[in-house]
This record gives sequence, C-alpha cells and structure tokens, in this order.
Amino acid sequence: MTTTALPHEALAATLRGRLVTPADPGYDEARAVYNAMIDKRPAAIAYCRDAADVVTCVRYGRERGLDLAVRGGGHNAGGLGVADDALVIDLSGLRSTTVDPVHHTVRADAGCTWGDVDHATVAFGMATPSGIVASTGVAGLTLGGGIGYLARRFGLTVDNLLAADVVLADGSFVQASESSHADLFWALRGGGGNFGVVTSFTFRCHDIGEHGSVIAGPVLYDLANTPDVLRWYRELLPSLPEELNGWFGLLTVPPAPPFPEELWGRKACGIVWCYTGAHAKADEVLAPVRDFGSPLLVGLQEMPYTALQGAFDALYPAGLQWYWRADVFHEISDAAIDIHLKHGEALPTMHSSMHLYPIDGAASRVAPDATAFPHRSGGWSGVIVGVDPAPENAEAISRWTRDYWEELHPTSAGGAYVNFMMEEGQDRVRSSYRGNYERLAAVKRRYDPENVFHVNQNIRPA
Repeated sequence: MTTTALPHEALAATLRGRLVTPADPGYDEARAVYNAMIDKRPAAIAYCRDAADVVTCVRYGRERGLDLAVRGGGHNAGGLGVADDALVIDLSGLRSTTVDPVHHTVRADAGCTWGDVDHATVAFGMATPSGIVASTGVAGLTLGGGIGYLARRFGLTVDNLLAADVVLADGSFVQASESSHADLFWALRGGGGNFGVVTSFTFRCHDIGEHGSVIAGPVLYDLANTPDVLRWYRELLPSLPEELNGWFGLLTVPPAPPFPEELWGRKACGIVWCYTGAHAKADEVLAPVRDFGSPLLVGLQEMPYTALQGAFDALYPAGLQWYWRADVFHEISDAAIDIHLKHGEALPTMHSSMHLYPIDGAASRVAPDATAFPHRSGGWSGVIVGVDPAPENAEAISRWTRDYWEELHPTSAGGAYVNFMMEEGQDRVRSSYRGNYERLAAVKRRYDPENVFHVNQNIRPA
C-alpha cells in the first residue's frame, strides 16, 4: 500500500501552531488580509505560536526555496503580508504584553495590535508613541517608523524602541539593541521587514495626560473652508506646545453617532487634536484651536487615550477595498491647498480620505541618519486613501487616488512613509529612504545577503 504525503506535512508536524494549506476548508479565510483588494494564494499559512515556530518556518522555507511573507497582527496597507505560492509566517497568535511601570517600558509580541499595547500601558497612565488606529499592528507600524498622536512630544515609535528579538534569514535568533547588533537595530528602526522576522519589541513608555486620560477629538469645518483652515493650520502647528498635536483630514462625515445627524454624509475638512499635558492648562492651550473660524463641530473632550486610539476601528473594519498613495511634504504650499480642495470636492466614497500627519517637535529633532527613518526635516506625512466596501468600486477609488496623487506629487519633498505605500517599484523605495538607502543595503547584505525577506518594500542587498 502507498500513501501520498500531504503538502508541507513535515512542517505541520514540527509546528506548535496550525498550518493551513489550499486543501484545508479554512484556506480562503486564512489567506485574506485587511485590504480586500489584495487577493493572493499562498502555498501555506503557518500560524506561529512562539519564536521557535518562526525559526522552523524560516529554515523550512529556505531549504525548499519558498518565498516567505511575514504577517503581523494588523493592516499592512500594501498587502505585503501575503504572496502567491509563498509560505506565510503569521504572527497573530503572539499577543502577549508585559509592562514595567517602574522603568516605564513595555514588551509586546509581534502579533499585538496597538490596542493590545495601549490597553496594557494606559492602565498605568503611560503610552508609547504609535499611530491613530488601535487595530494597526505593532510590528508593521514600528518597523516602518510610527507616526501618530504622540510624535510631537515623544518622537516616533522607532525613537522609543529599546530592543527587538529577531529571527534572521539563516534561522538564527538574536536580540538587537544599541549594545547588541547595533547596525541591525539601526536598520530595524524604519527599514521595514527587510532584515528578519521580529518576534517581540521593547519600548520606552511615557506618562500622558492625567493618569492616561487626554483631551482630544475632532474639530470639523465645511469643505469650502479647506483653504483657510490649511493656511491657518500650517502656520499654527509649529508654534503649539508639543503636548498638543493634530492631524488634518479631508473626509465625509460618517452617518452614525457621535456625529450629529444633520452632518451625516457631508463632505468636510477637519483636524483631530490630542492634548496630553496637564488638564489644568488645557483651556489655555486649546483656546486657539477651539476659537478659529466657524466650525461645524467641536468634539474636544476628556477621554482615555485608549478611546481616542480606538475611535476609528468601527469605521474601518477588516475587509474593505483600499488603494493607497503617499508622499512627504516639507510644506503645505498654496498650490497644494488648491489641489486638496479640488479632489476633496470629488471624494468618491464615504470611507475615502486624505490625511496630513505632522513630523514636528521631538520627531524632527532626531538626525536623519540616527535611525533608518529619514524624514526628519519637519513637515507632514501625507496619505490619500480610496476606500469602499464594494469590489465594484475598486477602480473608481483607485482612479481618484491616483489622479489626486499625480497632481499633488510635484508639491512634495519626494519619497513617502513606507507604511503608506503599495507595491510601487524599486525607484520609489529608494527615494523614500533618501540618504539612508545605501547604508540599509549594506546592513541587508550582512544579515540577508540572499534577499530571503523580499515580500516587503524591498531593500536589495548591496
């Protein structure tokens, strides 16, 4: 009697976690990612339970010449956590966090979302800089840089990374920090998933607000006020105390509470503010942002930092169609403002949007070559997203995004924040890393000379 071995049976037998292949009933669910516009058919998905499973997967994939795609616990805008015929190393089962309130640190596994981390740290009145959405994955956001509400006061996520546990391309396991594998540690802080599979991160935390409670929320204006608001915002923001940060957006008001029903479906511009300082000073600090213009809504209120971080999770569940384009801007020029108004008037769907995130304050005081993240000259990280639940609208939201970006791009500084990029080619990756690219390529040559980890915004070995 003969028996036929199941695909990748040898791998399945050695994992603590679960292996899903195309023959399994849960395959289509397992291969799906946050962005439903991505439709890839990997050879297998390995749900790792620990770092040893990750080591096993890396060695197995290399021995058999399989492409490796690494998927954390969150979004991955460009869908680069999955690839056709690849072995997907899924880290979503690695979700533990450990807080040290005495030394102000948190250790987070690579499958955590920022919701997991904030839940753990805000209970102690602390947070580490992250993004603006709780369902974002810790691993992807950190490895790309990490721009969010706390950046003006405490820097980017990478500026607060203390150590990372990494499985390298040869299957070995190291810890990277300032004192161990310092070149790798430099590259991990902005260089994406090019250098290995990070299985855990240790971050510095900071006291915020009053025991983790901040004053935050949106201030919305009529879309026609976009030019006035942007001119005011670009001048005001650098002068504000670093305890106050705010990102600008073009949006359609969601048809749901807490927004007033008379605003539902209305196109608008707005700024989402977050004040993390002493509440006794809040009225004085927030007066300029409360009093400007004729807002449709002033939604500033006291809330736990976790509530602010989770405010957009229900609006953007997994499974929507997403198309992204991005750039970094040293200034918001008058020419750019005209372009923003034009394309804001043409917002194609309720979920579609444009955001400008400040790179200012503490984030801009770090030298461009101190970490792999190079965009330290001040300004904004901009992103245009066409988003909708319906696959039949995929072309319309993509076309709006591309048209907007192509007209706006000449006003940019060139290059983008890699976490906001789709697959856009090697020239685009190189321009986004600016003067750090050659050094990154040299680190890549040392730690991954065969480019095993290439399903990413790829830095080729020098």
